[in-house]
Amino acid sequence: MKIYHCEDSLEGIFTAIYNTYEDHCIIRDTMVTTIEENLLFSESVEVIPDPEKTVKVIRTLKRRFGEEDYESLCLALSSPKPEKAQAVYRTIAKGLSEKCPPGHLLDVMADTYVNQTFSLARGAGNEYHHLKGFTRFEELENTILYSKIAPKNNILTFLMVHFADRFPMEDFLVFDAGRYLFGIHPAGKPWYTLQGKDAWERVQSETEKLSTAELHYRELFRSFCHTIAIKERENRDLQRNMLPLRFQEYMVEFR
Repeated sequence: MKIYHCEDSLEGIFTAIYNTYEDHCIIRDTMVTTIEENLLFSESVEVIPDPEKTVKVIRTLKRRFGEEDYESLCLALSSPKPEKAQAVYRTIAKGLSEKCPPGHLLDVMADTYVNQTFSLARGAGNEYHHLKGFTRFEELENTILYSKIAPKNNILTFLMVHFADRFPMEDFLVFDAGRYLFGIHPAGKPWYTLQGKDAWERVQSETEKLSTAELHYRELFRSFCHTIAIKERENRDLQRNMLPLRFQEYMVEFR
């Protein structure tokens, strides 16, 4: 068994997958993992992320499987579950060897790895679609729009694509509190990400300074939500099912 150890990132995993093909590995005897995995009589290979190799893998995936399947693979890799790297690697290998047509990479649900990839992508995709509607922005004193989230899956980049399209001429900042990861969008310019606890400590005090208009509209929104509620038809269980508690913590109407 040959085990490729890589960092938990799209770049790291795609580089590892590229290396397995570059080394002409036997697929069934190869493992790609983001965790420390040592098996008896196995050979370990440390993978250093390589941007050029990553771009080549992305180009191949889009050409062979199409944009939709490529996005599904990326969603699966945003999962925090450790089996994601091997599942995606074996799914890609199966698709390439069987010359799977675009849009049908995840059709063979009987395959264990394809099934895992599909489940991981579906879980991350559901959370992404939830947060497109549940994310709340606040206007700070410096007029920057700020939002704080804590998703289970690492889907900030997907959200940034969505909100950059919605608010192209706005300065906004989305903070993933669980990963200390920032999505930063300057008005009229490309967005980028920044990660680190130090960065959060530098800007934390600024995110607590809300504009006067924000305080006013926040109170209006709360009043609106409470006014339209019908006490006799209140159903907390249904509400938690439709809007889980972990999202409510960062929504102004529930504070």
